[in-house]
Amino acid sequence: MLYGLIFGTIGALIVGGLLGFYIATKIFKKQMRENPPITEDQIRAMYTQMGRKPSEQQIRQIMNMMKSQGGK
Repeated sequence: MLYGLIFGTIGALIVGGLLGFYIATKIFKKQMRENPPITEDQIRAMYTQMGRKPSEQQIRQIMNMMKSQGGK
């Protein structure tokens, strides 16, 4: 009887930890998709600080690269 209680508690903790990790990972990935760590304006500012005038194609290319890396 005591063993069942101990194993049940340990099993519940393991399942809860795995479930919590899975949910936290999904939420984190969703937030990163919706709020990327860098915006197009920030990319423009970086190019300007380097003394270059970025084209829209370059900005889109960088944003697409960041989005493809974020999904990994």
